[in-house]
Formats: sequence, structure tokens, C-alpha cells
Amino acid sequence: MKLFVWRLQRVLDIKTKKEQKMRSELLELTGMLAETRGRLLMQQRILEDVIAGLAEESPKKRLGRQEFFLKNSATSDEQVKKLKEKTSELESQQREKIAELLQVKKFKEGLERLRAEAKIQFIKEAERLEQKELDETATVSFARNMIQAEDN
Repeated sequence: MKLFVWRLQRVLDIKTKKEQKMRSELLELTGMLAETRGRLLMQQRILEDVIAGLAEESPKKRLGRQEFFLKNSATSDEQVKKLKEKTSELESQQREKIAELLQVKKFKEGLERLRAEAKIQFIKEAERLEQKELDETATVSFARNMIQAEDN
């Protein structure tokens, strides 16, 4: 029996590799996003803790620390703003990657269905040809037996 060879197998292999690459890129992007979110939450927690600490202190001690905090709060606010922007940007990139990955996956699954259908068709055709060959062999054998029987 002939070996099944599908003409689009190379395309399917390429799409499979592309899907794997995109999955690893998405995983890396998700890791970066998680790290950025963690840094953002940590920065916000630090600010909340400093504010809570200032509220608990006596008014004399609080004034000096409050002044220092207010001078540095612009820097802290800028860091929080940058982290929020980076988080938003990474979330947008993540959505785009997911959309691309789904598109490649859908295309690959379509190719896999076509391959399965082609293989089924190939097997049916091979079985049909094999049956035809067996029928011809049986017919020739029967004809020989008939000819031999007539000769005897």
C-alpha cells in the first residue's frame, strides 16, 4: 500500500511551530504584566503605609515627615503613573497576542481537519483499489478454473 503524503503538511508544520512560538511569547508577556502589576501594587501599598504612619504620629513629629512626604510624593505619583501606563500597554499587547494566537490556532485546526479528511479519502481509495485488484484476481482465477474444467 502506498504511503499517505499530504501536500499541505509543510504548511501545517509551520503553523504548529508558529503557534508554539506565539504561546511562548504570550507567556513571557503575561509574566512581564504580572511583574509590573506586582510592582504597582507594592508601590501603592508603600504609599498607603506611609500615609497611615503619618496619621498615627503626634502632630510635632508629623509636620517634618509630612513635608518630606509631600516633597517626594510627586516622584512617587509619577512612578505609579508610569507603572499604570506600562500595565495598560502590556494588557493591550496581551489582548493583541491572544487574538493573533486564536487566529493561527483556528487556521491550524482547519488544516488538521483537511488533513484528516484527506487521509480518510486516501484510505478509502486504497481499499477500493485493493478490493478491485482482489476482484480481478478472483475473476482471473475463476476463469482459469473454468477453462481447465472445460479442457478436462
